[in-house]
Amino acid sequence: MGKLLLIFLSIGFYFCNAQDIFEVKGLCIAAPHADGVAEFVKFVDEELGPNGINTLALRVDFNYAYESRPELRGNNPLSKVQIKELVAVAKKHNINLIPQVNLFGHQSWAEKTNKLLEVYPQFDETPHVKIPVKYEWPNADGLYCKSYCPLHPEVHNVVFDLVDEIIAVFEAKAFHAGMDEVFYIADEKCPRCQGKDPAAIFANEVNKISRHLEMNSKRLWIWGDRLIDASTSGIGMWEASMNNTARAIDLIDKSVVICDWHYERALPTPALFALKGLDVIACPWKKPEVAREQVKMMYNFRENASPEMKKHFLGMMHTVWSSASEFIKSYHSQKAKEINPFTQEACFRAMLAAIKDLELIGENTN
Repeated sequence: MGKLLLIFLSIGFYFCNAQDIFEVKGLCIAAPHADGVAEFVKFVDEELGPNGINTLALRVDFNYAYESRPELRGNNPLSKVQIKELVAVAKKHNINLIPQVNLFGHQSWAEKTNKLLEVYPQFDETPHVKIPVKYEWPNADGLYCKSYCPLHPEVHNVVFDLVDEIIAVFEAKAFHAGMDEVFYIADEKCPRCQGKDPAAIFANEVNKISRHLEMNSKRLWIWGDRLIDASTSGIGMWEASMNNTARAIDLIDKSVVICDWHYERALPTPALFALKGLDVIACPWKKPEVAREQVKMMYNFRENASPEMKKHFLGMMHTVWSSASEFIKSYHSQKAKEINPFTQEACFRAMLAAIKDLELIGENTN
């Protein structure tokens, strides 16, 4: 009896050890359109769950029929019933479902102003910068995406209504606020922000959102690029900051989870966040080799870290920057031997395979 118990304990140990290689094995993708919910639920049920995905960040933004702020509904938004279908399939596979609404930056895209500034133009950090008829980058205004002014006295009354409602309908434990690529911050023409420290403004906005969430025991996730110094790292203006926000890394709440996205190389910046006491996830996109190197890097960080730092390396989250339907169709249409090596679908498969390989090594070691 004792030997049999020992065998069962040993089997349980190395299955748990395999599962514990990364706390987060995730996917970040746009929420499906209203007519794509059934397709998405099937994808979660037949692909994501069985392949070990345990975290799903869904970029919702205005693609929901908000009741608290109906003026901010997008075209043909998801209904509460449809969201509950997503919640149900996530629960079935023990997937942590995290809704995302872009806060601060990404309030416009190309020739389109997004819903918040369309309905509430008074929140615009740079109202003097007009959305062009034909967008091009670079441009004289330095316009990539618009930002809302975080010091406007009414902006949080509006955005927190969205945050609270979307968390409630998703029955979520965490919320992703985006906050990447914020180029318009502390604008010299903003009557509230001019002359103020961009790092302090950015950190204060992160903390304001984080503390609002903590009142209901929810956790904030954000992208990490504004917290990395582009000059000292040599990373550049997109995956790091050249507009003086990087010092915010020392000012934000330690409870914030950092999604550290790097798409061209497996840069070792997760160590920076861990050293600052922040939980961090590495995020690839469309280069399989980068995904494989990031998996290996995060594993090595965990294996070689002190107990104090090890706990901060949470794992991996693949990012998708097409519609959910486009990704699903491409994922299914590309057989393994036919996959274009430089697509987000190939990268996602590479990330999953690299994690599985490490799990098998962990099992064999035990």
